[in-house]
Amino acid sequence: MNFIKDNFQTTARQINTFISSKSNLDNMEKAIEIIVKAYKSGKKGLTCGNGGSACDAMHFAEELTGRFRNNRKALPAISLMDASHITCVANDFGFDYIFSRGIEALGNSGDYLIAISTSGNSQNVINAVIKAKEMNISIIALLGKDGGKLKDMANVSIIIPGQTSDRIQELHILIIHTLIEGVERQLFPENYQV
Repeated sequence: MNFIKDNFQTTARQINTFISSKSNLDNMEKAIEIIVKAYKSGKKGLTCGNGGSACDAMHFAEELTGRFRNNRKALPAISLMDASHITCVANDFGFDYIFSRGIEALGNSGDYLIAISTSGNSQNVINAVIKAKEMNISIIALLGKDGGKLKDMANVSIIIPGQTSDRIQELHILIIHTLIEGVERQLFPENYQV
């Protein structure tokens, strides 16, 4: 049963490695600035990912439209995970276009996109980023391993250098919660006064 302790130690090492890098912390701050700027301009967020990353994309959006820690005004965020949209586009155009078609339909200049891929090479997420760039939508990529193809395509890439999707996703959810807290601290400072 040593694997139980090993799993927690592996995640703890990844957290320590991540926070020991100033560029990682700087990228977190840049991502918060992008999101805050969008909301101050009356814009919205879009999110996408596959599998567990799809769940993380939905989680990010619901924390903004619902609430994180305290009651506050709802913030507009749309997860591109609607099953009828995905199956329609996958059937008519192919799975590689499920997110880019959603961005084309729902995105506007000045919005932001949270693009999540543990490999950094998911073609449907890459196509979403390409479409977002065409539409002047800022891109924050949550990635894993070496960042893959998406690493250099986003305005900000936050990369967890883990080798398995589960360990990467564990840190992605911590990043998501930290980004949301950062946004709330700037937009709703009264929620963080002691």
